[in-house]
Amino acid sequence: LPPFLRKQWYQRRVAITAGEVLRMRRHRQYQHDLHEPIITLYLSLCVELKKGHAAKEGLYQYKILTQNTDINSLEKVIRRFVQTAENRAEEASKEAKSSKGDMADVEDLDMLYTPESLMLSTVSGEDDQDRADRTVLTPWVKFLWEVYRHVLDILKNNNKVEKLYQDMAQLAFTFCIKYERKTEFRKLSDSVRNHLNLIIKHSHQANSINLNDPVSLQLHLDTRLYQLDCAIKISLWQEAIKTINDIHSLMQLSKKKPKPQALANYYKKQALVFSKANNRLFEACALMKHYQLVFDQKKTATVEEKQMLASGVLMATLAIPLPASMSENEKYLDLQNSTKDKNMTLASYLDLQHAPTRETLIADIVKQGIPGKVYPELQPLFKILEVDFQPLKLCSLVDTMLKEVEKTYPDLTSYAEDVREVAVLRLMRQLAQVYDKISISKVVSLIPYIEPLELELLIIEPAKTLDLQLRIDHSTQTFIFGSTIQYQREETTSGPTVQQMPSEMFRNQLVLLYNALNKSVDLISPAMKVQAKEGLRHESISAYMKSAKRDQQNMIKRKEMIEKRKKYRLRLCVDTTA
Repeated sequence: LPPFLRKQWYQRRVAITAGEVLRMRRHRQYQHDLHEPIITLYLSLCVELKKGHAAKEGLYQYKILTQNTDINSLEKVIRRFVQTAENRAEEASKEAKSSKGDMADVEDLDMLYTPESLMLSTVSGEDDQDRADRTVLTPWVKFLWEVYRHVLDILKNNNKVEKLYQDMAQLAFTFCIKYERKTEFRKLSDSVRNHLNLIIKHSHQANSINLNDPVSLQLHLDTRLYQLDCAIKISLWQEAIKTINDIHSLMQLSKKKPKPQALANYYKKQALVFSKANNRLFEACALMKHYQLVFDQKKTATVEEKQMLASGVLMATLAIPLPASMSENEKYLDLQNSTKDKNMTLASYLDLQHAPTRETLIADIVKQGIPGKVYPELQPLFKILEVDFQPLKLCSLVDTMLKEVEKTYPDLTSYAEDVREVAVLRLMRQLAQVYDKISISKVVSLIPYIEPLELELLIIEPAKTLDLQLRIDHSTQTFIFGSTIQYQREETTSGPTVQQMPSEMFRNQLVLLYNALNKSVDLISPAMKVQAKEGLRHESISAYMKSAKRDQQNMIKRKEMIEKRKKYRLRLCVDTTA
């Protein structure tokens, strides 16, 4: 045999022999000086031969030997084994002169070669670097992934190695970040989630983890928070939402809340996930929760830090799109909508009893005094958008202020575009209160950052949902405000107002007229109302008398049927017992 094949053959024979020694019955009595060197040699040979399953079998046998006698030895052996595998993967990466991004071509480490990839490799060129990645780096990365997976499977639901399990899980998530392994990250998240379900399901077994213990629960929360951070770094937003759900479930199991620092980090990460989902409403809620925790618990927070947090809360709240008003019928129909259930679920992640709205958040930031605690450049913004009624200056003031903010505070630039859109809708609502008709060119001149087509696209949806009482007349190039009596909105819109819309005043006048006429009839002819009630009473009595005898007989028959069924069931029970 060639020298390198002869070396591999000897290594395999030694590994097989060491594995047989660990499985022998006469060696079931643990001896530190005997078994630890054997398992160390065995695992080092498994690393050299890249035999992940063989290493798992050896570790399982060693766990049986040591978990009741010398658990520290098991921990030391596993840490050394994982460190050796990591070092070999790092050496392979340096030898292949490859970066972590070069592994992105391998979609799944559990399936290195697919029929499609083999067919593609026969017709495409392969340079030396690609060949080095395929023959040197990829096998070691795959082996390292197997090591993490097998180690976590061995250590699951064991309170004696709980800290080691959490450390290995965090190392596995770090591996996914280092080599940009999205598929493996999903599999790892599912495995950790299944292990948690096993803990809950088999909590009565010996050596099982007790999640009612604050220390154990904190270890799990720390791992989930690190998992959430890794999911954000690798841009797996669906996994981030699942991790938030896992963290929320763990918090529900605890009798007391987690540490304020961990909770603040959790809310901060939630805000980032909601931001990527373009959900400004829950992003603002998460930032508000984070701000309240920092303001109440962190006594060493500086004025600049509080200003930064308050500014983020204010901008996120003002960037929430203006909601459409709904009639009572629409509210009832919306109860059947899955969106409401989804909002309630997201609200529970933030420890809220009810789904938030833009109005409730505005009320909260006013109660907290946040508009006065933001950066000086932002302090007038809330008053301009939510308090003052100045349609001719609104958008120009907001645009000037946001340009200054974008130059000075780059972290807040992501909210600027949404705030500008909210300012446009505020402007249209205010114009509708003072104008019957206005030219499109005049409105565009009031908005320095928008074109006519963009303006029409922005207001078409609010006009369609009747949130804006507006029609566009392209023949005269004008906006026509107001609507007919068919306008059925029953809620008052938020924001500054000076008077009701004509349709609202018309509808209110009709309601007042109806109530006044009813009162007039009662005053002019009070006997008419009494006679109507008396006639209705007589009709009800006559209808009852017509069907009373039939209804009574049906009730008697129903009672007899129930008694027969009771006797039949009792007889069946007696026969079964006999």
